[in-house]
This record gives sequence, C-alpha cells and structure tokens, in this order.
Amino acid sequence: MPESAISSSRPRVLSGMRPTGKLHLGNYMGALANWVKLQDQYECYFFIADWHALTTDYADTSQIVPNTKDVLLDYLAAGLDPEKSVLFLQSRVTIHAELHLLFSMITPIGWLERVPSYKEQQENLTGKDLSNLGFLGYPLMQAADILIYQANYVPVGQDQVAHVELTREVARRFNNFYKLDGREVLPEPQVLLTPSPKLPGTDGRKMSKSYGNTILMTDPEPVVRQKLKTMVTDPARVRRTDAGDPDKCPVGDLHKVFSTAETMANVYEGCRTAGIGCIQCKSWAADALVQILQPIQERRASFSETQVKEILEDGSSRARARAEQTMQEVRAAMQINLTNEAGR
Repeated sequence: MPESAISSSRPRVLSGMRPTGKLHLGNYMGALANWVKLQDQYECYFFIADWHALTTDYADTSQIVPNTKDVLLDYLAAGLDPEKSVLFLQSRVTIHAELHLLFSMITPIGWLERVPSYKEQQENLTGKDLSNLGFLGYPLMQAADILIYQANYVPVGQDQVAHVELTREVARRFNNFYKLDGREVLPEPQVLLTPSPKLPGTDGRKMSKSYGNTILMTDPEPVVRQKLKTMVTDPARVRRTDAGDPDKCPVGDLHKVFSTAETMANVYEGCRTAGIGCIQCKSWAADALVQILQPIQERRASFSETQVKEILEDGSSRARARAEQTMQEVRAAMQINLTNEAGR
C-alpha cells in the first residue's frame, strides 16, 4: 500500500477490539459501521488488541490466533479498507509495551483502581481470577495504544469515556514531567462519541458474547431466523390475542434499528392491535437482518487467507513506522535515548 494512501494532514483516529471471537451485530452497530464512515474523514488506525485478550484469557491462549483472523475478516467485511486505514495487530508493534512500561513508572495505582470497568468486570467475570497486574493495568496499556500514535480522537461509546479520560491524564502527567525542546510530546486525545443504537440480544439484555445472546456477523440466514424465533418479546403478550407494545419489546428495538419505516408502521399497528403474532413480527425482523448481513458476508468471503495475512503484515509494518516516530520523541524527552553504540 503506498504511503500516500493516508494523508498526514487529517486528524488521527485510533481504536481497536480484542480478539475474543467472531464479531456480532452489536459490535457492528456500536463501532464498525462508524469506523467505516470515519476512514473517509480521518487518518485512521484500527487494531486487533491481542495482548489485551490476555488480561482475561491468559489461562487458555489457544484461540487468540484464529480469533485474530476472524476479527480482521469481520473488519474487512464491515467495509474497512486497508487502502484508507491502517489495520494492524497490537503484538506486532512491540513498542506499545515499551511505552506502557514507561507510563507505569509515572502512573499512580489509584488512577487505575478507580476506572469503572475494573470493579465491574471483577464482579461480572466471577469465573476468572482477575487479581493480576495485567488486568489492573490494562487501561494504562490502552493509553499506550492511543498515545503511541499521538492520536487526536478515540471513537468510543459512553461506557469507554473514562478510559479516554485516563489516557488524557497520563498524557498530561507525562508532558508535565518531560518536554522535548520545550514542547509537549503527547497530545491529549479527545473522545469521538460513537452513535450506538440500543441493540438487544436474544434474551433481551445488551448483546454480548459473555451473555451468549448474540447474532454474529457471520451467521447464515437459517441461523439468524432460528435465533430470532427464540428471542424474548413483550411480556404482556402471553397469548396470540393479547395486544403488545413494540416500545417494550426487544424485537421492536431490532426493528427500530434495521427495518424500513413501512415495516415499522406495520409492526406498531399489528402488535398494538394483536393483528399480528410475535412469530410474524420476528420473521420481519429476520428479513431486515438478513438484508444487512448478506453484503457483509459476501465481502468477507471475497478475501483469501493469504490476503488477510498480507493486509495484517502490511498494516503492522506501517503502524510500527509511525509508532517509532513517537517513541523517538518520548525517549529523547525522558533523556533515555540510547545510541547505536549502546546496542540500539
């Protein structure tokens, strides 16, 4: 990919996802669909956070490599273009770890303990021992992921704003201690809030891999329709003749995101008058989902394994080159820049 494919004059954006399995519609609507739009406006770096997967899945690493391939394929299927965005693997840019180490020397432990997701995940993932340094420090590694590219913006949902704020605090503290020729090295990134519609899983809760209630981007039509058949509905509709309310129904929430205005009108009319049953309503929702997923799955199938490897290698090489620029400034500002004679 030519260096000119990404303009350095545009504001820089960075984001990533952990390779914990194939991505689902919640990932697509909550992040990927927005990333695809951003790549035409910003200089974009999107990565697969395989080191971050170790913070919770350290005891069994057997799925990280296959999951990495699946996530990259899902990125490409959603419409991320390696000619417009740098798509790379975190562990292939090892100086992420160097910057993380340097940040760990100046970051108070209390900053990490107060990140909301630290206690939340400990409470929710009770089957895993998360009392390790990697889990406590993962928000700091996220800060290194962002700041190593001197990113201007981080597209996130509301639940991730606290992580970006920590990144800003780390950058501020670093810049207070260290300057390069009198100037600050690390910009404080801004939050780029991602529009994220309410997307329930098949059990009515937020769509999440940990709940086992997802509709995957790779699910074929029969699987999508089967999952929709089991989806919970408005509890007021006990019998077919009972009227319901799409505004109180998880299937109704799916319609609001994916269905046409005409279908929505039929859903409201049919549900509130008991003119249609939940089976019919779910079938219409499945029609809308299949229409969204079909072109995504066709794009996914168009990439060979060789292409996936080449895209990841090329993107990681470009990311390394950009990250090294930042690290040279960081080392110089901290006055720990090693010379070639010292073995560098």
